[in-house]
Amino acid sequence: MSQGSSHRVVMIVDTGSNPFELGVATELFGLRRPELGRRWYDFALCAAGGRADMHAGFFTMSGVADLDAVDRADTVIVPNRPDPEDGPAPAVLAAVERAAGRGARLVGLCTGAFTLAAAGVLDGRRATTHWRWAERFRSRFPDVTLEPDVLFVDDGDVLTSAGSAAALDLGLHLIRRDHGAEIANAVSRRLVFAVHRDGGQRQFIERPVPDVPDASLAPLLGWARERLDRPLSVAGLASRAAVSPATLHRRFQAELGTTPLAWLTAERVALACTLLERGEPRLDVVARASGLGTTANLRTQLRRRTGLSPSAYRARFARASG
Repeated sequence: MSQGSSHRVVMIVDTGSNPFELGVATELFGLRRPELGRRWYDFALCAAGGRADMHAGFFTMSGVADLDAVDRADTVIVPNRPDPEDGPAPAVLAAVERAAGRGARLVGLCTGAFTLAAAGVLDGRRATTHWRWAERFRSRFPDVTLEPDVLFVDDGDVLTSAGSAAALDLGLHLIRRDHGAEIANAVSRRLVFAVHRDGGQRQFIERPVPDVPDASLAPLLGWARERLDRPLSVAGLASRAAVSPATLHRRFQAELGTTPLAWLTAERVALACTLLERGEPRLDVVARASGLGTTANLRTQLRRRTGLSPSAYRARFARASG
């Protein structure tokens, strides 16, 4: 997304929508962030008739735009449902279909995947939703390739996230796509939230809060982040933590929902992105400083995670470009 242009994000709120996802979208895309030094999103909420009663009658949202705001949006966030069997209003589905027809980016948070599927925009595509509703989703929408055990799925112009907290992961992923890793990191620091939970991590983590604080991976992760430019292996990480590689693997799966090697690669790619955003022109320097080793591996890993080559990534996100 060009720093000089405004990307319009519109979130649809339907009767019965959960307020958490509304708050997440407002926090990520609706707050002014002058400290970032760039034009932020143009964010709006909309509902049929400009009004919607939120889930369980907690409050009524009024005074927002009507559904025609969707027709002017670059990104449309569709409403979630506390009960996916209670389908969205026909006017909402029609607005989503129009947005898809003109190529807007579509985002479903939590059970918002049901809204997208009901509008017919997920047929033949990849998606996820809350694990609790996975089987029901699969039975209702067999033409959708459901990935039931991940935090979010990026299928290009259609993106879906799992349970409520994963809305933050997907939202930060969108910011990273639009503005680069360094800006996403800055926003995550404001939120006091970890920016790098890859979409492929599992929804359900066995032990999200360690029983014994000293057993937390945090000291090891901090130690490794300071040494990404050096040779690091799973065996070396296990030795540092004074456990076996098998035990380390179990701890990573339990606490982070990923493997040590996948975490290490993601951290190195994130560092490479930051170096590119700062304008470093020498790919061999970026590869060495990030621990990715070779320019060939840098190109492979960056394209796998961002869809861009190093030169294209730098041209899009380097500070000097805008």
